[in-house]
Amino acid sequence: MQRPYTEVRVADIPRRLQAYFKARGYYDVKVEATGAPEEAVNGRVPVEITISPGPVYHFDGVTVNGLTRLHPSFVTKRFTRLSGKTYSPDVLDERFRTLMKTGQFNLLQIKPVPVDGNLLRLDISAEEAKSKEFGFWVGYDTYEGALAGVQVGDRDLFGYGRPVTASIEVSQRSYKGEILYQDPFFLDTDFVFTARAAALTFDYDGYTKFELGGRFELSRKITKYDEAALTLSVRHVKITDSQIKPDFLLGPSGYLVNTIGLTNTLDVRESPYVNPRGFLIGNTVEVASSALGSDIEFIRGTMRVGYYLPFGPKPLTPGVVVDESTGTPFQRWFRQSSIAFGARAGIIHSLTTSGSAEATAIPIDERFFNGGATTVRSFGERDLGPHDNHGHPVGGEFFTVFNAEYTFPIFGELQGAIFTDAGNLLPTSEDIGLSDMRYAIGAGLRYKLPVGPIRLDYGINPNPHPDENFGAFHFSFGFAF
Repeated sequence: MQRPYTEVRVADIPRRLQAYFKARGYYDVKVEATGAPEEAVNGRVPVEITISPGPVYHFDGVTVNGLTRLHPSFVTKRFTRLSGKTYSPDVLDERFRTLMKTGQFNLLQIKPVPVDGNLLRLDISAEEAKSKEFGFWVGYDTYEGALAGVQVGDRDLFGYGRPVTASIEVSQRSYKGEILYQDPFFLDTDFVFTARAAALTFDYDGYTKFELGGRFELSRKITKYDEAALTLSVRHVKITDSQIKPDFLLGPSGYLVNTIGLTNTLDVRESPYVNPRGFLIGNTVEVASSALGSDIEFIRGTMRVGYYLPFGPKPLTPGVVVDESTGTPFQRWFRQSSIAFGARAGIIHSLTTSGSAEATAIPIDERFFNGGATTVRSFGERDLGPHDNHGHPVGGEFFTVFNAEYTFPIFGELQGAIFTDAGNLLPTSEDIGLSDMRYAIGAGLRYKLPVGPIRLDYGINPNPHPDENFGAFHFSFGFAF
């Protein structure tokens, strides 16, 4: 070893070697390291390392105690497929994290116990979390105005760990009701099944819609960071009021749309809700077809890429705060800042109509809209792109959004931000590209909360068209992109 000799480094050798051997199944490995500085020659200290690996252990059996409401099988079935396999602390850690994410436990301890030679029984102690929950919220959004909601739920339906929640939200523009059911281990596999039924009335600029439907999703982690899902959606949509003129810009005003789709998300961000670091890539594709009973037919795809870079040092150990008190005041300030980049695009194309009629074959509520608090912030919500004769946005079939944002500390949890956005919205999918790009430059404030920031932004339009505003204010919650 070409590193300076210290007692701390010598004491760390057994820990590192034990981790190496345990990862390969040697659960009972014993390692000793002894330094002899009095025998140093030419500045080199000999270190004697003794390793007793013992046998390779295999998983065998599970016991659970501490459960009063939840069926023990909810826990034991997560470990059934480990029986006979080589011991791995990483596998146990992954199973532990999976169970904790269900929200069913306040405390969960997994203790391997050697039995019958080289077999390990897993003794699990659990403390259940409360299953019933009730919550409410009030807030304000620049587009929706004042809003309030209430939610009730049971995380442990019938004792099998399958949560169901019901929520209602009312805003100055909308009424929403939703029932959500989830099976985190569908048919005792690693697939997650989610079913959602919802009803919605929303008053957009130019039209009002009523929507009733359901969405079913079967998702699975492919790797630690990559997740894929199969989706099926059934929705009835009716435009109940419209000021869009001429009428043909509205498209079909009442229809049943049934889609099947695939999504894939690669998320390697650390602390995605507080101070994200890393990148995110997401893609979706869905098809509406008469074979599914849909009144309209189209194919729609979206993509998203984000990269997030805090300038502070990366913690070597998760959960350990790095000491940032060293350096000049500017260096300490700069290490608390971050930069983020984002890019999004989407396209929808009719499968039954082409040419000049294609742009209105897609109903207005299925089209894309651009502009607002999470896209190009020099425009009001949905206000970028094509409009009717009265200035109401009518959406488009292709869009792009590009964002860059630098965030810096002001005081405590209060942050400032400067940003630039760019994007477009084109009326037809038969003429796509980066034409008619619109831009924003602006600044804002952020107040950090454990679940995301409260944001106030003002974006300036550097080259407004005659029918466009100079800029727009946005007050919202969560990250911009």
